[in-house]
Amino acid sequence: MSDWSSFEGYDFLALWAEPGRVHAAFLDPETPAVQTATLPAETGQYPALSPRFPAAAWFERSIRDLWGLEAEGAADLRPWLDHGLWPIRAPLSRSASRHSPVQELPEFLPVEGEGIHRIPVGPIHAGVIEAGHFRFHVQGETIVRLEARLGYKHKGVLALMLGKSPRAAMRFAARLSGDTTVAHSIAFARAAESASGAELPPRAVALRAAMLELERLHNHLNDMGFLAKDAAFTPLSAQFGLLREALLRVLAQCFGHRLMMDRIIPGGVALDPEDASLDRLRTVLAEIGRELPGLLAIYEGHASLQDRMMGTGIIPPALVAAFAPGGVVGRSAGRPFDARLLDGPITVPLRTGGDVDARWRQRHDEALHSLALLDAILSALPSGPVTIPLPQRGGEAVALAEGFRGECLAWLRLDDGGLIEAAFLRDPSWLHWPLLEAAVIGNIVADFPLINKSFNGSYSGCDL
Repeated sequence: MSDWSSFEGYDFLALWAEPGRVHAAFLDPETPAVQTATLPAETGQYPALSPRFPAAAWFERSIRDLWGLEAEGAADLRPWLDHGLWPIRAPLSRSASRHSPVQELPEFLPVEGEGIHRIPVGPIHAGVIEAGHFRFHVQGETIVRLEARLGYKHKGVLALMLGKSPRAAMRFAARLSGDTTVAHSIAFARAAESASGAELPPRAVALRAAMLELERLHNHLNDMGFLAKDAAFTPLSAQFGLLREALLRVLAQCFGHRLMMDRIIPGGVALDPEDASLDRLRTVLAEIGRELPGLLAIYEGHASLQDRMMGTGIIPPALVAAFAPGGVVGRSAGRPFDARLLDGPITVPLRTGGDVDARWRQRHDEALHSLALLDAILSALPSGPVTIPLPQRGGEAVALAEGFRGECLAWLRLDDGGLIEAAFLRDPSWLHWPLLEAAVIGNIVADFPLINKSFNGSYSGCDL
């Protein structure tokens, strides 16, 4: 293959590299199935993917930062992860070099138009949130452009995984974005299991499915509450907070950790919950199910709240088609994909509004959907072991898991001893942040926190 032309009509998932080669993953939306492709880059260059798939632009920038490979004809080749503070350039390349001792400040797009001024926000914010810089171009109070810059929390995750066994490297995947620890862990574990030819016991498969829905549920409860709080409607926020806290406490009883971190391992799950803990979990889930319809009624019954949500932060349909976002962001704007479809038929909630209101309602729909799935899973848990040894053999695989933000992707290549030779992880937020930049255009600056929270992109998940 000499270019990316054979993937016309596919949805773009991810782009990454290793010394001398560039890899990409695409989704065939008709099947659905994941396809991967590899292009040589021994000369240090490869054909850009961003002119064909605009969502590839940030990936091309990160490839240049990490591996020193340049996309010919790219839409944007400014640094992304490397802010000029690393001791070396292209740390994952064959020939890393020392950085200039002079700090290279990030470049932003220039101000254009009469009466337009810039408002810089971040990277350090007033609340306890991650670091990210937002550069607003505004005319009066109206946003005419937003440019986000992340990478402030670069962790070197990919380098830390190299040479380790999948079980040892699992902890890095679990911490790529801590609120999505289960989904990222499952994607990583599935890639390791597929590459090594492992087959999980049925109870482990069922417990993983339950943990994935529990993570989706507690995050959706959190996001619905915080959206209400950002719209200055604190009573609704408090009630969602109470429900989430009750769920997190029972998760700690069942799995030994409120967020279920490090409970997914290659080869199964690390802990088999006791029957008494599962009974308490069912009780809490039933209470959440009884409360959700009433909370929706409160949301719909306050005109001031509806006024803040409806028609705010709309994603243009053309960009939904071009970027193929997953999760709530995509499904609230009419894109029906859900990575759980790769495991078999499933009916997922879908809305078309593409605004803050649609994203709030999509979360409510998905919370009810997760409760129904959990009822089915927990009532039919098979008996038996929950883990198997991972075969120590070589192989390569890519895997997806549907997190609360959308599909989490993991790619691994194992050497003959079963150690990690190359790896890549991708959070759904890679495809969401550029859409946030578009969704805020034409809205007032005061609505940015609300729109931003309705996307709830992960900073850490994009900082690798």
